Amino acid sequence: MTKPVHVRMSDLSGFQRLANDAVIGLTDLVEAMHHTVARTPGVLGKPPIGRTTGITGLVYKSVRGVTRLVGVGLDALLSTLAPLLEDRPSSEEREAILAALNGVFGDYLVASGNPLASAMQVRRTGIPVVITRAALTAAYPQPRRKIVVLIHGLCMNDLQWTRKGHNHGAALAHDLDYAPVYLHYNTGQHISTNGREFGNLMETLLHQWPEPVERVVIIGHSMGGLVARSACHYALRAGHAWPKRLDKLIFLGTPHLGAPLERAGAWVDFLMEISPYTAPFARLGKIRSAGIKDLRQGRLRDEDWQTHRSATKRDSREPLPLPGGVRCYAIAASKQERRNSSGARIRGDGLVPVNSALGRHRDALLDLGLPETQRWVGYGMGHLDLLSNMEVYEHARDWLTDNDSKIPYRTTVE
Repeated sequence: MTKPVHVRMSDLSGFQRLANDAVIGLTDLVEAMHHTVARTPGVLGKPPIGRTTGITGLVYKSVRGVTRLVGVGLDALLSTLAPLLEDRPSSEEREAILAALNGVFGDYLVASGNPLASAMQVRRTGIPVVITRAALTAAYPQPRRKIVVLIHGLCMNDLQWTRKGHNHGAALAHDLDYAPVYLHYNTGQHISTNGREFGNLMETLLHQWPEPVERVVIIGHSMGGLVARSACHYALRAGHAWPKRLDKLIFLGTPHLGAPLERAGAWVDFLMEISPYTAPFARLGKIRSAGIKDLRQGRLRDEDWQTHRSATKRDSREPLPLPGGVRCYAIAASKQERRNSSGARIRGDGLVPVNSALGRHRDALLDLGLPETQRWVGYGMGHLDLLSNMEVYEHARDWLTDNDSKIPYRTTVE
C-alpha cells in the first residue's frame, strides 16, 4: 500500500502563491501607513485615500513587481512538476491542515484559483467518490435504503468524524443499518454558497444511489448544521425531490443564533477603522473568511450577507424557519459539570452558547420552536466532544429509532 504523503507538489504551488500574496499585502499595508502618516490627519476620521508618490511610491511599486515576477516563475516550475507526484494518497495530517486553511482563507483561495482550495465532494475514508451509479456501487458494495449524511464543522474535514475511536456514522451503520455518507466542503465559503451546492449534490446523489432511497437523515456538527438548513431552503426553491425523503435533521452544537467570538471579531474591525492611523491594520482582521463571518449571526441565505450591516447595528435578517416536514433535533454542549440549580445562565461549549445551539430565543420570530423533547444539553463536554461523547450518540440513535410517521412535507417557500 502506498504511504500517504503530508505534502503534495500542488501544495507547494499553493503555499508559494499565498506567500506572494502575503508579501504584496504587507507591502500595501506599510505603504498605507506611510501615506497616512505623511498626510498627518486628525486622530479620528476617515484615512486619506491613495498611495505614496515619487521615489517612495516607486520603491513600493518595485517590491510588488519583483514579488509577482518571482511568483510567476516558481508557479510555472511547480505546475510542471505537479502531475508527476500527485497520485499518492493524502495523510490525515495534510487533510487537517488543508481543512483549517480553507476555514480561514477558503473564499480567497477559491477566488484566486489557488490549488489549496477544497472542493465539495462525497468522500469515503477520505477518498473522493464520484457521484455516479457505478462509483457509488463500488464505494458502497452493500448499499442500504437508508442514508445518514454527516456534515462537518468549520475548519474540519470528513475524517474528523472519527474521534477517540468513535464515529457516529459508523455506529449508526452498525446499530440502525444506515449507509453513512460523509460530505467534505470548503468551510471558508459563504454558508449559502455551500448550502446551494450541497442541495444540488443531494439531488444527484439520490438519483444515482444504487438502491431506491427510502429515508435520509442529516447530522450536522457546528457550521454543518447551518449548511444543512441552507441546503433545504435552496432545494425547496429549486424544486428538488430529495427533501421529500429527508426524515430527520440532528444539529450538534450548531450556532443557529450566531457565535459570539465572530461578533467580537466584527467589533474589532469597527474599532480599528475609527482612526486613520489604525485603519490600515483593519485589513488584517478582515482576513477571516466569509464562512467565519457568516457565523456571527448564522447567515443562511445570500441576502443575509449581501445586505450585511455594521457590527454596531441590529441584525436585519428575515428569520428562516426549520424545514417543514422534517423532524429536527438540537444538542448543545456545556463545559459545566451540571445544570445550575440557581437558574443562572448555562455556560456554553467554548465556542457556541447553549441557547444558540438549541435555537432558543426570547423573540418568538427567532426561536426555532423545537419542543423540549427534541432539545438536549450535554454537561461536562466541549464543542468537539459532541463528536465522540456516547451520551450524544445515544440521544441521536434514540431519536432515529423513533419511527413515528413522517409529518406532512411543506411544498411552499416561506
